[in-house]
Amino acid sequence: MELDSKIYVAGHRGMVGSAIVRELERQGYTNIITRTHDQLDLTDQAATNRFFAEERPEFVFLAAAKVGGIVANQSALADFMYHNMMLEMNAIHAAWKNGCRKLLFLGSSCIYPRMAPQPMPESCLLTSELEKTNEAYALAKISGLKYCEFLNRQYGTDYISVMPTNLYGPNDNYHPTHSHVLPALIRRFHEAKESGATSVTCWGDGSPLREFLYVDDLANLCVFLMNNYSGNETVNAGTGKELSIKELTEMVAATVGYDGEILWDTSKPNGTPRKLLDVSKAEKLGWRYSTELKDGIRLAYEDFLTNPMRAER
Repeated sequence: MELDSKIYVAGHRGMVGSAIVRELERQGYTNIITRTHDQLDLTDQAATNRFFAEERPEFVFLAAAKVGGIVANQSALADFMYHNMMLEMNAIHAAWKNGCRKLLFLGSSCIYPRMAPQPMPESCLLTSELEKTNEAYALAKISGLKYCEFLNRQYGTDYISVMPTNLYGPNDNYHPTHSHVLPALIRRFHEAKESGATSVTCWGDGSPLREFLYVDDLANLCVFLMNNYSGNETVNAGTGKELSIKELTEMVAATVGYDGEILWDTSKPNGTPRKLLDVSKAEKLGWRYSTELKDGIRLAYEDFLTNPMRAER
């Protein structure tokens, strides 16, 4: 990408999209196009086609998505599949029809099989069944990355995809039931500290192992891949490090300053037992994460405290 290239970041108000905009601006890119959902509904095919025909962006970062944690995914399976499938298909197709030079599609590590080999290489995609709690979201994301691959194969496009592990950081969603595990824990421990609660109850038994990537590190990788990678296979985005949910809760509690008891509700689902990405492909391309989890959680908590709209959602 040249510094004056016309770049469209879809989903710029979300955690990932806003981080990509910050990273592009940090690197000196000056021609960044954005649209709010009210200005452009990507699930509306006609509106999406009009936008791409009028603006004709040269490069597209497709970070728009309907996202949520286990509860949100389980309670709205059809909504998650329809919304994500429609917006990504409309955007990718319209980008291709209107001469987009390169597109980067953002997926999720949930695309990989529930019992995938650990750490999960990009090549394990579609080798066995998915985790049922987020199957609808995963199927939509798989369809998006496969559509990019098939356009490359049929029409010679240069469309790539990146699959991040669990993300956190500025502009995260801290909703008490519809957020992912790390921001949910930040809010829960903060409120417990503020109210003087003697204990906090967390879901499951704390045994699942998870990997977390600070969102600004992902944004840096996305810009790096746009400039340095072409290929049909996706690229994993992570740290290559994992810890148990129990260890994570203790780290978040310490960061927030909550010193009460942590209890576990084993009637609630754990989700996938382990989800560690094989990040050797990104490392061989010349990229590595820079933000350690302890430092990232501190930055995320500062965002929670200074971003009241996010904290109230």
